[in-house]
Amino acid sequence: MKTPIHRILMSTDSIGGVWTYSIELARALSFFDIEVVLASMGGPLSAEQQSEAMALPNVTLFQSSCKLEWMADPWEDVAGAGKWMLELEAELNPDLIHLNQYALASLPWRSPTIVVGHSCVYSWFRAVRGSYPRNGWQRYRRETAAGLRAAQGVTAPTGAMLRSLLEIYGPFNSCGPIYNGRDRLDFRPGEKTSIVFSAGRLWDEAKNTAALECAAGEIAWPVYVAGETDHPDGGTRCLKNVVHLGRISARAMSKWLGRSSIYVLPARYEPFGLTALEAALSGCALVLGNIPTLREVWKDAAVYVPPERPDVLSAVLNHLIHNPEQITKLARSAAARALRYTPESMAKGYVDLYERILAQTKSTFSHRAHRGAGRKSGRVEITTIP
Repeated sequence: MKTPIHRILMSTDSIGGVWTYSIELARALSFFDIEVVLASMGGPLSAEQQSEAMALPNVTLFQSSCKLEWMADPWEDVAGAGKWMLELEAELNPDLIHLNQYALASLPWRSPTIVVGHSCVYSWFRAVRGSYPRNGWQRYRRETAAGLRAAQGVTAPTGAMLRSLLEIYGPFNSCGPIYNGRDRLDFRPGEKTSIVFSAGRLWDEAKNTAALECAAGEIAWPVYVAGETDHPDGGTRCLKNVVHLGRISARAMSKWLGRSSIYVLPARYEPFGLTALEAALSGCALVLGNIPTLREVWKDAAVYVPPERPDVLSAVLNHLIHNPEQITKLARSAAARALRYTPESMAKGYVDLYERILAQTKSTFSHRAHRGAGRKSGRVEITTIP
């Protein structure tokens, strides 16, 4: 017998794909009549991000600037965020806690918890630097492992990412992957032009923009990149050989993808790759880093290049540029495969997981008789954590 879900408390952050994922999932959960209390941390939300949340009638947004667990000296902020979220749980009485961070799962929640592993420091270091971090990250590993083991269920956007978490932090209750989704109506092909495009957190070594910079000087088309170059912990990355558009709005991103012929993501580490999905929905051919997660998502609907070989990347791009029929064929394959990664299928996967976890923990978490009390959704609460 299914256990009905009325309200969840979901943590999110203001940086990168986790925010996009949270908004897309919250929107899709409205079709299941589920209210989402969204608690943001990591830094102030932009006006565009606040507007995205406010547009969803099933969402109540609470905002803080608490550091995330992977940032420099975060643990005082992580403790503050935990206290704040426990207060939200006590006030709003959700059926389930959906965490997109790890350490918070160890808190004394009154409701069952799931954790979604979007990335982690140790798997990042292994993929990008070739070894685990040696100094200064021991507490991060302890807190992450404790959170994963405390959660009633753990998932990730790819099976490869989930296996990495199990190898590094296991054992824990792995519930299998739930793939991310994007609304195809937000991304449509336009009139294609001779453009190679890329986007992401350009300060993040995992995105491997350096390889694209090296390749850009050798290819026939201009290369445009969008995204922030300022690291949250300080420092700015300077780009060469590419046209840097800076951080652009979601609408502008859709337009650039719509007119770009090739989307490049030569990533060393990418647990799912939302921008590649957006590009495929926009009719771009995909040239991606040859890593397990991207191969899992895209199979034979993309061309894969060794992340450490800019010369191969430039050769592949030039080959496509001089063979436009292959660009068209690749774009069609990517667009067809992208249609399996929908918000509806993502939301259905999470609702099934929520219901399964609630049914399994019904005797342990027995306070659900008081459900229904709480705030009306669809408003922003700006909260400052000392």
